[in-house]
Amino acid sequence: MRLIAAAWIAACLAAIGEEAHGSTADPAQAANAATEAKAKVAPRGVYPRAFSGEQSYWTIVGVDGGAANGLISEDGAIELGKGGASIEPFVIDNGRLSTWADVTISQSLEDGYLPIPGVDWRRRGWDLRITSFAFGDPSHPQLAARYQLRSLTRRPQRLALVLAVRPFQVNGPGQFLNSPGGVSPIYDLGWDGSRLTLNGRLRVFALTPGSRFTAEPLDLASLRGSHPAASAEEASVHDPAGFASGALIYRLALPARGRATVEWVAPLADAGPSVARTRVAFGQALAATARDWRRRLGRVTLVTPPRERAVADTLRTSLAYVLISRRGPILRPGTRSYDRSWIRDGAMISEALLRLGETRVVQDYLRWYAPFQFAGGKAPCCVDARGPDPTPENDSEGEFIFLAAEAYRYGGDLPLLRSMWPHVLAAADYMDGLRRREPAADSDGPDRQATQGLLAPSISHEGYSDKPAYSYWDDFWGLRGYKDAVFISETLGETTAAARLSRDRDDFRLDLLASLRAAVRAHGIDYIPGSADRGDFDPTSTTIALAPGGEAAALPADLLNNTFESNWQRFEKRRDADPAWDAYTPYELRTIGTYVRLGWRDRAAAALDFYLKDRRPLAWNGWAEVVGRDLRKPRFIGDMPHAWVASDFVRSVLDMFAFERVDDASLVLGAGIPPAWFKSSEVGVRGLRTPYGVLNWSAKTGDGRLTVRVSGDARPPGGFVFPWPFAERPGPVRFNGHALSWNADAVRLEGPGELIVDLRQATDRGAGGRGKALPSVSNR
Repeated sequence: MRLIAAAWIAACLAAIGEEAHGSTADPAQAANAATEAKAKVAPRGVYPRAFSGEQSYWTIVGVDGGAANGLISEDGAIELGKGGASIEPFVIDNGRLSTWADVTISQSLEDGYLPIPGVDWRRRGWDLRITSFAFGDPSHPQLAARYQLRSLTRRPQRLALVLAVRPFQVNGPGQFLNSPGGVSPIYDLGWDGSRLTLNGRLRVFALTPGSRFTAEPLDLASLRGSHPAASAEEASVHDPAGFASGALIYRLALPARGRATVEWVAPLADAGPSVARTRVAFGQALAATARDWRRRLGRVTLVTPPRERAVADTLRTSLAYVLISRRGPILRPGTRSYDRSWIRDGAMISEALLRLGETRVVQDYLRWYAPFQFAGGKAPCCVDARGPDPTPENDSEGEFIFLAAEAYRYGGDLPLLRSMWPHVLAAADYMDGLRRREPAADSDGPDRQATQGLLAPSISHEGYSDKPAYSYWDDFWGLRGYKDAVFISETLGETTAAARLSRDRDDFRLDLLASLRAAVRAHGIDYIPGSADRGDFDPTSTTIALAPGGEAAALPADLLNNTFESNWQRFEKRRDADPAWDAYTPYELRTIGTYVRLGWRDRAAAALDFYLKDRRPLAWNGWAEVVGRDLRKPRFIGDMPHAWVASDFVRSVLDMFAFERVDDASLVLGAGIPPAWFKSSEVGVRGLRTPYGVLNWSAKTGDGRLTVRVSGDARPPGGFVFPWPFAERPGPVRFNGHALSWNADAVRLEGPGELIVDLRQATDRGAGGRGKALPSVSNR
């Protein structure tokens, strides 16, 4: 799994250094080096932030499943497709050129969560709002931008909006993996009065009359005088070095407190239907885009206190980022560095999608992925334009089987499940082969019992790329795969296969648990290691044992507790006291779901608060693959937003509201919601999909009682479990008018209905159970 280990972060940073200081024979590296050299001597703001020694952040602009997408930077530059050039805004006020370095900048999303990002520039006397969105058919998406320049004074103003077309990606020069960032060569620019072409391709339609074009050098020197450079109705620029640049200039007369608007659209694919070429069509496209995303992202609603709105907004935005990051049916963790599909990413992204009601998206992905399975049953770790990757990553089979089972649990498509049965059986048989290989003798490793019966070593964890390891990540996924293979065979009536797979599942669980105990002895540790032969500490990997592994009850309780107690202590140290930490990977968001399952309500909430503060920018509700302590220190950060990270956030936050407890087939409600949320307002979730149907529940305090209402068609065999959220001992409880008893501070509800807890008789946990009653909370 990518970027779990700190060692991998270091490797990425080292690679950046090597590329920056190594040979400049590579044209892209040479172009980036030349541009960075120019930026060092130019005034700050003339070149994009990423070329000026500062880390830059961005977000994606696209449609669900689009063939291509753009990016917008935190400073307002818009990239015209993957690896493409950008359009950057500047403003001229009384002969003074204002750049991103001269203004106060903020970011936003439409409605706080829609994938319609905005960037606001503010300077004394005026402000500029930049809005970007994408629309149209996924095969031929269109990229659009609106610039609203507003006067903040009581007198008319004459300003110039400059839209510079420059050979720079938003994806900065520090991004090197698979899709190098930085310079995007422009050899030819052409302007015919309404259309701008780059390198001979039609790219940008200017929808606002009055634009003129100037061939503008990269240092913007000619824009620094009292007037913009001489401009023309038609012009062209050629630069054999690929550094051609130019600018569309709009001289705008703003009335007092008035505004002017400039708009453009550009096809993100080379061919397709005509773009919206009028301002009326532009406005209609923007309104329709917002309306469609509101509907798509509104299937599941988190009910939170108003001050915690960021949790609900980020959940919805995360879903949008996952959908925009996919290409057709192909789920991808990213669109630049990670423009390919890993089954591990796809399986976990799919679980998040299913819980949010995106069943068809997951079914389409399953249908797409299955045919790439190798003849011997091996599931490819990833698939890209070159086809399936045969690299030995032995988590893949379990993840594929899990994907097939989850698609059926949530979607109920029996013909689809039947069509997957040969693939599932072949994958399970392949896992048998991996288990029955003779463990290699290793005098430096643990005793042989620690590796007996496990899946063969692999490099599914990039921290093990130096040498394949007996990764428990693989084994926890493998056990989940065996369990789901049994479920699928029983569902399809394949009784002979079900009996054999059940034996394989049970044998593998015994071998896995024996291995854990042997590895702990061999390495002299008191936690669940990341791998049997290394004894490494990797709690982010171990989370898989609980979810989706469902093995919390089977694991040694002391080792499980020690693993995540130590993880929490390290988290606290980094959060509160350690000034030396440099970077982490937000895959750590998975640990929130683990804390919830362990009953660590307060820790789950504290971790969520920490990670939410590391969204960059905050208003865009997304994370990069690597988060650095120093906001502006240049580093490799992977794709931004990162769809696998987004899915980790979705899964963990949904766990806080409701999760499936595999041990007793129940749904646990509100186990991660902080007590303060219950006391301050209504909390709950509406429309949440589960393997047992749709779940709605809400809780509210007032008039001396806590009222919990459960509805929807979900009917888990083990019922609904509501853990008591407060520190005080719970008072008497009634469900649908009948008295219930608390069991270990939780009650089990057999079906939907109304649960009422008397808060006036709840007491603290002093001697004899007597103490101060929990205060009544007003509805106000």
